Amino acid sequence: MTTAVEDGIIRRNPCRIRGAALDRSAERSVLTLRQVVVLANAIHPRYRALILLAVLGSMRWGELAALRRCDIDVRNGSVRIERSLTQLPGGGYLFGPPKSEAGRRVVVIPAAIRPELARHLETFTEPADDALVFTSPTGAQLHHGNFRRRTWMPALARAGMTGTHLHDLRHTGNALTAATGATLRELMDRMGHSSPQAALIYLHGSDARQQAIADGISELAGPELRKGKRRPSGRGTSGRSGTQRARKALDGSRTMHDG
Repeated sequence: MTTAVEDGIIRRNPCRIRGAALDRSAERSVLTLRQVVVLANAIHPRYRALILLAVLGSMRWGELAALRRCDIDVRNGSVRIERSLTQLPGGGYLFGPPKSEAGRRVVVIPAAIRPELARHLETFTEPADDALVFTSPTGAQLHHGNFRRRTWMPALARAGMTGTHLHDLRHTGNALTAATGATLRELMDRMGHSSPQAALIYLHGSDARQQAIADGISELAGPELRKGKRRPSGRGTSGRSGTQRARKALDGSRTMHDG
């Protein structure tokens, strides 16, 4: 219908709905770091590193499920993301490329969770380079539905966090990254997004950041302000304004003229 308007076939688009182009998706939950730790402690030890990597590495479920031993460099603290596990519409799963070219990336892992990742590789991952990092107890690839039903939901119940979604882990990680002061470009690189729209969601203002900005401005302006106050222009040593001095001079002129 928009094309018909542009071609002059109709005068206006009857299908146009005011505000329909605006995205009003519900605000996702952001976990506190304390909640992340509680959840990591509540889940089966086999998946503790998965929880921490999802949050502190801002990784998607499909990226985590597709990780191989050769993708992880614990010594240098990096994870190379080159593929993702996708559920097919008709059933079944497929290892394929990430959602976009930007999804192919190297994520630097915080030092705080590198020992956890090394412990997981030693305990739960087969020694072959192409072995999946995260698997089911039988060693099979993870299936989202099975993981949610058998592992995720019971862990939420034990942690007292029912209603939390798997994607909230990545959402929390993105919010933490933005809170460090990461630029839009840096946030996009870590998230694996090719456009800024999604990253901008996390670059919202906060009272803490506004205070930090004000403190930074104060540090820049403070030295100049402390150098000493200059007298305002237009004032002499008497403290009278220019207008007051002009009036005094005029009054003096009139007195002399009257005399």
